[in-house]
Amino acid sequence: MKQARSLMFQGTGSDVGKSVLCAGVIRALVRRGHRVLPFKPQNMSNNAAVTADGGEIGRAQALQARAANVPTSVHMNPVLLKPQGDRTSQIVVQGKIYAQSDARGYLAKKAELWPFVAESFGKLKADADFVIVEGAGSPAEINLRANDIANMGFATRAAVPVVLVGDIDRGGVIASLVGTAALLEPEELAMVAGYVINKFRGDASLFDDGLKIITQRTGWQSFGVLPHLPEVARLPAEDALGLDKPNSSSGEIVIAIPRLAHIANFDDFDPLRQDASVRLVFVNPGQPLPAEAALVILPGSKATIADLKFFRAQGWDVDLAAHLRRGGRVLGICGGYQMLGRSISDPNGIEGPAEAVEGLGLLAVDTVLTKAKTLTQVQGFERFTGELVQGYEMHVGSTAGADAARPFLRLQSRHDGAVSADGRVAGCYLHGLFSADAFRAAFLSNLSGRDIAAGSYEAGVDNALDALADGIERYLDMEALIKAAR
Repeated sequence: MKQARSLMFQGTGSDVGKSVLCAGVIRALVRRGHRVLPFKPQNMSNNAAVTADGGEIGRAQALQARAANVPTSVHMNPVLLKPQGDRTSQIVVQGKIYAQSDARGYLAKKAELWPFVAESFGKLKADADFVIVEGAGSPAEINLRANDIANMGFATRAAVPVVLVGDIDRGGVIASLVGTAALLEPEELAMVAGYVINKFRGDASLFDDGLKIITQRTGWQSFGVLPHLPEVARLPAEDALGLDKPNSSSGEIVIAIPRLAHIANFDDFDPLRQDASVRLVFVNPGQPLPAEAALVILPGSKATIADLKFFRAQGWDVDLAAHLRRGGRVLGICGGYQMLGRSISDPNGIEGPAEAVEGLGLLAVDTVLTKAKTLTQVQGFERFTGELVQGYEMHVGSTAGADAARPFLRLQSRHDGAVSADGRVAGCYLHGLFSADAFRAAFLSNLSGRDIAAGSYEAGVDNALDALADGIERYLDMEALIKAAR
């Protein structure tokens, strides 16, 4: 049986660029003729993707699978934590809901999850030339060392060499790498093959002395300094920290999205963020919905009832009513669609305490959350433009009512969503619909009253992956990275 060579990228902290770096290394290896598969033993994110085998994984591993030109699989991210209301997380194991737990309870559960992690990793190793592994957070979080499956706990048990990634853009990169080395145990230090400096701006030769200091203090080799690559902005973000990135467009069509406490699948809006005709505004708590918005989108949520209460607490329900009085439009996606209805009921406590609440009442539909979870990749047509849409459904519950007789989408053999009688409020369960270029152009044209040219979002993502791989080949020592894998 074939056994792949493996290499793991761990970071000195969150959001240092591990996910993107892994995607770039994967694409670079694929272009060299290798079969490569991505793997992340444990992830925490409400930005998830439906896999080809009918489960869910973190969005970063879906992007990495795309970089590898392979279908997604639940084994690429066997443990996914999805934070929800009342300080708990849903634990998804090999694509399916496994349990709910608070943070302390999860620490006790980690030991029982190792067999799933080992099984998934073994399946990938048997089907690849290389498995590129991504860590989570930082291995220096030694208070979480017991039964670790995310970083050094995985690397030592699975015998996978580690490359540490430091983000120089946030400052303190020498201290973060040297400090990490100081906190690792001898068996963990033995797994470290070297380090990469990420997101450098300016003349990299100015950091030559920095590299010497890090290597002298740690004994690790440098695999190179990767500069800030503007193409990375075209790649979907997994972490909610990505919502803090400035808009890449300042177009005339203002679209506002309230930043819910448990916002989920916010990569739905990356195609809008990158459309030259759109100015996308994520509205932070405490700020009003902008009066100039032509469209307000209520996004997905991991805790719909809790986020509906949060929405009202910000006064956004009052702002939304004023927006509609001004002639604005409203769209809800998944949890946002559920909020637009007359009521939401969670009788089994699926996403929080068992309760029923009044919705915003903008669509004549009602939602009941159920134990069964819909996870499916779908395609179809938006009924009013007639344009093709495709994406995935990832939700609990069903929604029905009078306005569902005017569905927003026609998906294969069924309908999805609802539209109000005046046509200005709509909702659906389909994630990813704005990635369809012709639909997005038609939708924005209708919204603005002028013709909007169709861009090419998906092609832009692939071009960005290639540009990232180009940068990695140019600035990092790929031969040394390949040699370090085992």
